[in-house]
Amino acid sequence: MFAEVSWLEWYNGLTKPTWTPAPSTIGTIWQILYPVIAITFGYVFVLWYRDKLPARVALPFMVNLIANLAFTPIQFGMRSLPLATIDILLVWGSILWMIYAIWLHHKWIAVAQLPYLAWVSTATALQLAITWNNWP
Repeated sequence: MFAEVSWLEWYNGLTKPTWTPAPSTIGTIWQILYPVIAITFGYVFVLWYRDKLPARVALPFMVNLIANLAFTPIQFGMRSLPLATIDILLVWGSILWMIYAIWLHHKWIAVAQLPYLAWVSTATALQLAITWNNWP
């Protein structure tokens, strides 16, 4: 079934809200966010590995990383809008959890997550709208 239509054709065929950002805008935003994510997550994981940060503080970063990495294969590989919606809600919720968990230890890491939270909030609203508009 998927071989007949590329993921891009499939995505372009979905009914999306008028405020959907252009693919180039989405790409640019991730190009800005990923270095911040890499630095802050890397710092958290190094501190956790060196026993300078409790596992309960690193856990939401691990959950977020896994959920973030899972989104693209779920959305564009499996082409499952409902599962992608659940996944992005997990990404969004884990960002809030990360900010809360790290705040008392390293406020700068919590603050550095705010642009990520803002973008994922927008992406979550977009995903919810796309899923709603394309529900069978």
